[in-house]
Amino acid sequence: MTAEIPEILRSDEVDGASDEVDVLVVGFGMAGACAAVEAAEAGARVLVIDRGGAGGSTSAMAGGHFYLGGGTAVQVATGHADTAEQMYKYLEAASPDPDPEKLRLYCDGSVEHFEWLERQGVRFERSYYPGKAVIQPGTEGLMYTGNEKVWPFRDVAEPAPRGHKVPVPGDKGGARMVIELLEKRFRSLGGEIRYETGATGLVTDRRGGVVGARWRHFTESGVIRAAAVVLTAGGYACNPDMVAAYTSRLAHGVTPLGSTYDDGLGIRMGISAGGATRHMDRAFVSAPFYPPPELLNGIVVNKLGNRFVAEDAYHGRTAAYVFQQPDAVAYLIVDSESVGTPRYGTVPFIDGWESVPEMEQELDLPEGSLRGTLEEYNHDAARGADPRFHKHPDWLRPLDVGPWAAYDLTPGKATYVGFTLGGLRTDVDGAVLTETGNPIAGLHAAGACASNIAQDSDGYSSGTRLGEGSFFGRRAGRHAAGAARTTTARGGSRR
Repeated sequence: MTAEIPEILRSDEVDGASDEVDVLVVGFGMAGACAAVEAAEAGARVLVIDRGGAGGSTSAMAGGHFYLGGGTAVQVATGHADTAEQMYKYLEAASPDPDPEKLRLYCDGSVEHFEWLERQGVRFERSYYPGKAVIQPGTEGLMYTGNEKVWPFRDVAEPAPRGHKVPVPGDKGGARMVIELLEKRFRSLGGEIRYETGATGLVTDRRGGVVGARWRHFTESGVIRAAAVVLTAGGYACNPDMVAAYTSRLAHGVTPLGSTYDDGLGIRMGISAGGATRHMDRAFVSAPFYPPPELLNGIVVNKLGNRFVAEDAYHGRTAAYVFQQPDAVAYLIVDSESVGTPRYGTVPFIDGWESVPEMEQELDLPEGSLRGTLEEYNHDAARGADPRFHKHPDWLRPLDVGPWAAYDLTPGKATYVGFTLGGLRTDVDGAVLTETGNPIAGLHAAGACASNIAQDSDGYSSGTRLGEGSFFGRRAGRHAAGAARTTTARGGSRR
């Protein structure tokens, strides 16, 4: 692996091209598939190249959540009121660096995007899963997948479930089904996909505009001329050199969640053309300890025996706070009425003890620290309050029925997985921007190549990556097709 920036090839150095198209899409994950379909529907000649042997890449590994709201058909059918404004308020509060224009477009366009997905053949079941889980165990079409009911977000925006999942049981690669439907639609529009063919660098004209890309297919190589290029080649979680350079959190006790091709090449290609990046130090990390949901009745403490997060938080938020603790040491403490076996096996059971002082000693916590924390928590929980962290009443009860037990949330002991969240700076239409905010002619990006709504683990909601990737992928495809028409009207490709 490498963090090196690919070399740019000048168009006047190109001796012939293998293809000339309107739009070249690099990568056929969720964002690339949506970009390709939209560009083709707009009448553009679209070619997709992908290094993998089939479509989907990392997107195909996802369970199939799309974070959508504002009053979708599933929300209406299951009796969950929601508006674009409430969705906007929540996402704005959950983002460390919110982009108001992107958020507004995403929330206002969420219902239309839901309907577009269904027009592609995706049929979300009109049903709701009420439990606290990482993903619906069945085919239910809707559940809470973020921190909507967690303080302080529940005081900012009216909570509503927005995790729309395709009708594939559990986490059995539901997103792959969507990719397959999009590929079928794209091919029906006359689009072409070349698998096992990777981009190796961009081609620019004398003004710095992007006019194509170099490619390689095993021992063959060449150049594709294009009026617009859309980079949708994934993040960089599986590139140790880039992880070390940008986001060290993933380098310590975290297993990268991604495919072989999540090596940041698309991002580095964008940088080579002058593209700026945003949030490259940010990552999503998680080691979910629920389900079973009764474990949420427990408390999470650090090596000092102190609580530091509301335990009912989305698993990515809890994980983010774990990494901020001294030496990233953390334990989930439960009593005999809250003990259970974590379904995903990510968090190991340590032991059980007849008394809290025994547990303190075995966990090497300061004497009296955990006892004091439990006494305060139990006193507050008995009166239905949690003034320190405002844990939701649904999961608030005294932990006073011994024996007590502990699970290890410490990275390296617990199994954490993660992926990167930073990427190229883009406008609302996916145009890649320079550091001064100017668009680079002919270059677009979406999905994990771009920095959009998903910005950190603290405020992440499951389905945000597929939701924003598909939504802004569509916008990038439409805009690229429009740029191609403009270039053609002016007399052909830029030189």
